[in-house]
Amino acid sequence: ERIHRIDSHNMGWHGNAILVKRGIGILDCAALDLPTFEPRGAVLADLLVGDKPLRVVGMHLDLSGLWRRRQIRSILDAIRRRPQRMPTILMGDTNEWRDVAGCLRDLEPDFHVAPTGPSFHSRHPVAALDRIIVDKGLRIDAAGVHMSPSARRASDHLPIWARLSNGA
Repeated sequence: ERIHRIDSHNMGWHGNAILVKRGIGILDCAALDLPTFEPRGAVLADLLVGDKPLRVVGMHLDLSGLWRRRQIRSILDAIRRRPQRMPTILMGDTNEWRDVAGCLRDLEPDFHVAPTGPSFHSRHPVAALDRIIVDKGLRIDAAGVHMSPSARRASDHLPIWARLSNGA
């Protein structure tokens, strides 16, 4: 069992983590250096699921729309600079209130957003701020929001999920 930790000297940094199920290989991982006004960030993991590679990016984007767009572009640039191409999933708190505008517009035409539904605020979800964004090489078979009393107590955001498979 390996644990990869990213040290941040910035007090108040909103950390990100990617939890990997036992039996899934970790090929590489990295913290992504994002342009930021607030203490936000992203982490990347290249995984081996069975015999298939999969790239996962966990992110927590800025509250400011201008900074969110810069951060998404920075994440996309970091993915393009990786030595290997592989199916990619971006997920986390985008802080984007609009469905097809703002930073999400910069993901077209290579990615699509899983229709998870509203996850914020956990007591009365009205906004889909949390998103699972997959490249066009993956198919979204199902997606949703996990609603339970313990999830509502754990955070002001409800957990989201998606079931994916190969193929567009």
